[in-house]
Amino acid sequence: MKIGDKVRFLSEVGGGIVKGFQGKDIVLVEDADGFDIPMQVRECVVIETDDYNINRKPAAAPKKAEEPAKPVKPEIPVLQRRPEMRGGDVLNVFLAFVPEDVKAISSTAFEAYLVNDSNYYLYYTYLSAEGKAWKTRSHGLAEPNTKLFLEDFAKDVLNELERVSIQFIAFKDSKTFSVKPAVSVELRIDTVKFYKLHTFRESDFFEEPALIYDIITNDVPAKQVYVSAEEIQAALLQKKDVEKPKSQPIVKRGVSNGIVEVDLHINELLDDTHGMSNAEILNYQLDKFREVMERYKTKREQKIVFIHGKGDGVLRKALLDELKRKYSTCRYQDASFQEYGFGATLVTIR
Repeated sequence: MKIGDKVRFLSEVGGGIVKGFQGKDIVLVEDADGFDIPMQVRECVVIETDDYNINRKPAAAPKKAEEPAKPVKPEIPVLQRRPEMRGGDVLNVFLAFVPEDVKAISSTAFEAYLVNDSNYYLYYTYLSAEGKAWKTRSHGLAEPNTKLFLEDFAKDVLNELERVSIQFIAFKDSKTFSVKPAVSVELRIDTVKFYKLHTFRESDFFEEPALIYDIITNDVPAKQVYVSAEEIQAALLQKKDVEKPKSQPIVKRGVSNGIVEVDLHINELLDDTHGMSNAEILNYQLDKFREVMERYKTKREQKIVFIHGKGDGVLRKALLDELKRKYSTCRYQDASFQEYGFGATLVTIR
């Protein structure tokens, strides 16, 4: 079945000429009155085909040998005009996952769709994260009021879909419209849900149960679901904002010798470290070390004592590595044993 074919409906009276398709399941049929009727492909039968509806370019005339080749002007694709829906001038876009066999949820493959429930065309990209980089899984043009097939995948690639991103630019063709901001939404996909039958539910877009994620609803993009370790640290600090000012490194200036003392013990920097790993705690301490060094790096001969404790030496080693790499002009040594024991390093700004 292709555009231009004449079809007849199987389950009801009527038929017409195929004008286009919505996804892979719905065909638009123009009836005798000129109205586009959406109909499932399996409910239509071709009764007449037209092999002459394909536009063919006339063969170019042979050029004379002495004539220079003229640049070819690129063709602008002609978009098919689609009937607009009432209320479709606000963007509602969704990412949907549909099991191919919902009765065998533990082993079935899945199909991914971009649902464009609006009167806008969307130039889109569908991406998945690979560490700090991204991989393009699908890109192209999504037509108005359609669901667009993106890919099918088996369960063994679910780990690739833990973080996905949908980006798109919305526009209308051959008519005026309200400009919409470009959209970029990153989602955390809970892959465990693909093993649970009750997470796939009925919707207005599919006959089968589907797992649907909001991309943009009534022109409002979905909030980012993925939360980085840095954002978790920031949230822990903000918990105490109502009760006291933001956490700052403990900086004390000596009374007579002008030495700045910075206590990097985590219990001096944060009131609550619940949920933080050792690596996150170490990174937080190093951030405070860098903050102090940046503050005083232009003040020559300033002495700073970083109190890190003896412990297993991990923080001390990390500080020395930072000093060697980023502050190689500064002089450093163990601080006074009588005042700080074995748990402090004295840095002199040079």
